Amino acid sequence: MDSKPETPALSVRLTDPAPVIAVGIFAWVVATVVVLVSGDRWADALPTCWTGVAVGVVGFTLFLMQRAAARRGNRTAQRGLT
Repeated sequence: MDSKPETPALSVRLTDPAPVIAVGIFAWVVATVVVLVSGDRWADALPTCWTGVAVGVVGFTLFLMQRAAARRGNRTAQRGLT
């Protein structure tokens, strides 16, 4: 009676961060396009949009490199990315 019911593991589709990161980068790209199209009204936000895109791309690249290293079995790679 004291045993807790076993929680099922989440599917890979729900635990893979790659789609979430890609959607985030896409959102920054959309924001950049909106700022560019709107003209001078939102011109002050343009550096923020470009920075969001750049940080997203760099972060996604680092994530992909770490996941590849984890799949290769590299000892210095992060755990749980495979």
